[in-house]
Amino acid sequence: MKLNILVVAGDGVGPEVTNEAVGILKEVAAHGGHQFNFSERRIGGVAIVQDGTPLPADTVTAALASDAVLLGAVGGNEFNSLPPDKRPEAGLLGIRAALGGFANLRPSFAFKELTVNSPLRPEVIDGTDILFVRELLGGLYFGQPRAWDKEKGEAWNTMRYTKGEVERVARIAFELARKRRKKVTSVDKANVLEVSQLWRATVTEVAAGFPDVELEHQYVDAMAMHLMNRPRTFDVVVTENLFGDILSDEGGIITGSLGMLPSATIGGKVNLFEPVHGSAPDIAGKGLANPLGAILSAAMVLRYSAGLEAEAVVVEKAVRKVLELGFRTPDLARDNPQGFPVLSTSAMGAKVRETVKQLLATSL
Repeated sequence: MKLNILVVAGDGVGPEVTNEAVGILKEVAAHGGHQFNFSERRIGGVAIVQDGTPLPADTVTAALASDAVLLGAVGGNEFNSLPPDKRPEAGLLGIRAALGGFANLRPSFAFKELTVNSPLRPEVIDGTDILFVRELLGGLYFGQPRAWDKEKGEAWNTMRYTKGEVERVARIAFELARKRRKKVTSVDKANVLEVSQLWRATVTEVAAGFPDVELEHQYVDAMAMHLMNRPRTFDVVVTENLFGDILSDEGGIITGSLGMLPSATIGGKVNLFEPVHGSAPDIAGKGLANPLGAILSAAMVLRYSAGLEAEAVVVEKAVRKVLELGFRTPDLARDNPQGFPVLSTSAMGAKVRETVKQLLATSL
């Protein structure tokens, strides 16, 4: 297997966690005799400083020439005064648009070993395994017109979708549900928003082609509550861009830390993989960041771009085993009454890498 992977580590803790994800991919490649070629480009705040733009043209060119893109995080407080289209986050939106991936897959799962980190009771979250499918190229983040008229003291954004945009992401959700527990929950605000009425009607039409998959509809405000009081009842959750952003971050409560959550953006020219967490500039460079979300994103690279399902499962098992052995990063051991060993970013990466090596030797 030959795979060309572009690494855009970005800002804050991005380079730290991405480095550990790359280490995992190199371990898998070495064991299986695969040729994973890595190149690097800039995005976000670091690109603003060095290139004068959050998304340099050569980053887009390199991304489109790759088989997969592994991203760290973007953002920094020093850029908050810039207009929205000049901030680091514009680089993230830009690369998503350039690659064309419209379905953002965000798993949210409960590790029994981390229930102490969640404010929810263990009996509520135990066994939770949700896959959020977030539409990524439409809605408020991309809809036009949008503006901020500072003189008039008003601003506006547009939530806009076409039937085709909803159909394609819904279809992916149903196809994924067929491989899981055969249930799709579609989230909207159809009691208020016309765009959500289009969303609900279209998802219902798509569901007719998947008679073996159960479909339910939820309003987004009710869904936010249900995620906290009955998360185990959900399998695949499909929703629009803004709602998906918020609800999948809420899923960090289930997992115990936002640092645990990976993501994959598929459906376009090149798949994009990144942990859900932000750049966390307050802890950047201190070895405090949790690399497990980035490492689990590397597992998604193996699954969705390399077609190496068995190896992806090994990486996921390695993360679980390390947690079972009691190893933690600072975000997973805030109170730490059990006295678990608290590891730095690189030490946790090394521990998972060592475990991956052991599992590959015995299972593949």
